[in-house]
This record gives sequence, C-alpha cells and structure tokens, in this order.
Amino acid sequence: MTTPFELRQQAMGIFQAGVVAADPFLAVKRYLTARGPHLEILLNDGSTRVGRWSKIHLIAFGKAACAMTKAAQEIIPAHLLGDTGIAVTNYENVIALNSVEVIGAGHPLPDDAGLDAAQRIAGQAARAQQGELVLVLVSGGGSALAPYPVASVSLQEKSATTGLLLSCGATINQINCVRKHLSRLKGGGLARLALPADVHALVLSDVLGDDLSAIASGPTVPDHTTYTDAITLLKSKGIWDKVPASVQSHLEQGRLGKLPETPKADDVAFKNAGHTLIGSNALSVAAMLDAAQNLGYEARVYSGQLCGEARGEAEKLAVYARGIGKPLALLAGGETTVTLKGGGLGGRNQEMALAFALAAKRHGLTGQWAFLSGGTDGRDGPTDAAGGLVDPGSLNRMISAGCDPEALLANNDSYNALKSSLDVLDTGPTGTNVADLQVLLIHPQS
Repeated sequence: MTTPFELRQQAMGIFQAGVVAADPFLAVKRYLTARGPHLEILLNDGSTRVGRWSKIHLIAFGKAACAMTKAAQEIIPAHLLGDTGIAVTNYENVIALNSVEVIGAGHPLPDDAGLDAAQRIAGQAARAQQGELVLVLVSGGGSALAPYPVASVSLQEKSATTGLLLSCGATINQINCVRKHLSRLKGGGLARLALPADVHALVLSDVLGDDLSAIASGPTVPDHTTYTDAITLLKSKGIWDKVPASVQSHLEQGRLGKLPETPKADDVAFKNAGHTLIGSNALSVAAMLDAAQNLGYEARVYSGQLCGEARGEAEKLAVYARGIGKPLALLAGGETTVTLKGGGLGGRNQEMALAFALAAKRHGLTGQWAFLSGGTDGRDGPTDAAGGLVDPGSLNRMISAGCDPEALLANNDSYNALKSSLDVLDTGPTGTNVADLQVLLIHPQS
C-alpha cells in the first residue's frame, strides 16, 4: 500500500514535471537553433522559419524575460546580436545579463520604470532595418510590465481606466480591447514599429486557450477590435462617463477616423511577422500526464481549462473522485478565482487545497489520496507559497494545532490553515508562469 508520504512525493514530482515543461530557458532552446549563418525557428506546425538576417535585435518582456533572453544569447552568434538587448521583468525576477539592459518594473500595477522600459523597447524596434530580425520574447505579465500609452493619455489615466474595467467585471478580452486602443505597443503596435524589419515572437502563454492576442495584449499579432468596439464596451459597462476625459477624447478621435486603427490581419506589419508558442498550461498538463504514467498510474485529464470559484471547483472534484474505484491520477490546469469575504491570507491554489480537504471529508472520500494545487510561478496570492498539498490527515493536523479549518476557509485564511498542518506548497519563484496546475492521486480502499 502506497503511504501518504509517498503519495505526496509523487504528487510533487508530477507537478514539477509540469513546471519544467514551462521552463522558459529550456523552451527557447527547444525552438531556436543557429546553423552557420542561418537562424532556425521551429514553428508550431512542425515547419521551420529559416533566415540569414544581418542583425538580430533582442527584446524581452514578462516574468520569464531574463531566462528567455539568456537562452537566446547562448544560441545566437554574438556578431549577429545588434544593439544592446532589452529585458523587462518584475523586480523579483531581475538577474544581470551580459550585453542586455535588464529593467525591473511594476507588476501587476504598472509604474514609471515600466513606462521608461516600454519607450526603450519602442526605440529599439524602430531602429531595426530591412534584412534584420526583431526577436521578441514574450511571457506572462508583459502587458503590465511594458506600458506605453498614446501621447494624449497618461500612464495614470490608462491605469485608472483599466481599474474601472476590472471593478465592473470586464473579461480579459474586453479589457484588452480598450487597452490596445490606448497603447503604442499592444495590439500589434510593436510589429508596426519594427517595419521594415522582420519580426518573430517566441511566446510563453499564461492565458488559457493560448489566444496570442491576449498574451501581453498581443504586441506582435493583429487586433480584430476597433475604437468603436472599445467605446461601445465602456458604455455597456456603464463606465464611459467615469473614464478620464483624455481617454474619451482619444477613442472618439479614433472612431471618427482621425487616428490610425490598430493593425488588422491584412496590415503590412504582419507580412514578415511570425510567432511560435513555446510553452503553455496545456503543454504543462501534457507533461504531467506523461509523468504520472511513468509512475505507473492510469492518468486522466480532469480539466484542461479549470476555472470558476476555487472552493466550488474543489467540491466538484471531491464528488467526482468519490466515485473512482481504482488507483488513478487526475490532472488539471487552469486558473480559478476567489471571492474575498474575509480578511485572511491566502491565494486561489491554497484555498482550493483547503476546500478540497474539507470537501473530501464531507463527501466521504476514503482510501489514500493526495491533492496538490499550485501556481507555476511559485507564487499564490500575496504569500510566499505556491499553493497547497493536502492528504487525509490534513484536517486532523490543523485541529491538533488549535485551528478550525472551516472557520479559516470562511475567512479566506487558507495560508495559516495549511501552514499549521505543514501543507503549504513552497517552491520559491520558478521564473515561469503558465497559470495553475492540479494533481489528485487516488488509491481507493480495496
């Protein structure tokens, strides 16, 4: 019989396989190759983009910018690298790189350092010439880390508009529709600035479904939305009269055709622009599936796009697991949410782990099991944890430590609940981000 300790170790190993699959350094190495004077870029359909570019300009932004840049530097011959490269990342992930200007910037709230970095990115792209390549390394968080609003709108005014959209429940695609029409880089803006040079983006996706126009707000891909769409959206959400006057004026000018639209699919900016998805939540779930099977499990993907309220999804998973009568690995990936009703400390992954432990007891999940929910970036909410890893003994350990797990969940205090039972998942920053992963290993009673 597999022991609880062994199950926990196996769950950790499967989760780590998913994180490794999203390792930005290794991902770039898999898709980028130098052969003599040529640079080869593997595409997602299995074909290769081959170029004999006279100069390559490195531009990276996102949480994985430094690791991606380091890999590209090791592959591309030094004489081909053009101006000093630029890598913009969150302050925690800054590392020094030779011949690269590494800039720390604010995330999730944009700051002036990010604005300065975005201006440098724009300048670098604009200097690129025909016969040269602008290699853009994109990862999650890039939208906030490199903000470059149009001239008539300040960073604070653009941020205020985003805040209004968030507070009224707008989806990420709706938010991006507006942001792209207030930005010089988003919505294909970077590809337009790089003309007449070639452009290729290596993209590490933190967006479920891997919509390239949503990852970092699609700086190198077409935008199908319009100024009219942005205005209609703001009005439908009841916030048109609340956004700054400068935002209203800019969008109205665009609607009237007095400003250029964001570039569409037939724009010349995309004639020589390409992209490759080099890492994603789906690829990490697939890697976990392989890892579980290598451990001898029958493995099943429970959900490839797990979303919804964390505790509600935990309840559904516990009910589903109760009906399983054989050893099994259930795997999932996605990004749940938490509606804050208390003043505790935690994150969506910790809340899901605590809620699962409670739901497993409530619904009579017997036998040995281990459930892990973790963020691939190593950070879950405003804590030092990546998530939680619970087993059938978790609730008793909490109670023995003087905690009331039900009360702590009600107060959104999953961190302190899991800390009391030694169930906090602590990986440290991983340098990548492809949303969240879940592992449930089940060994029912005979």
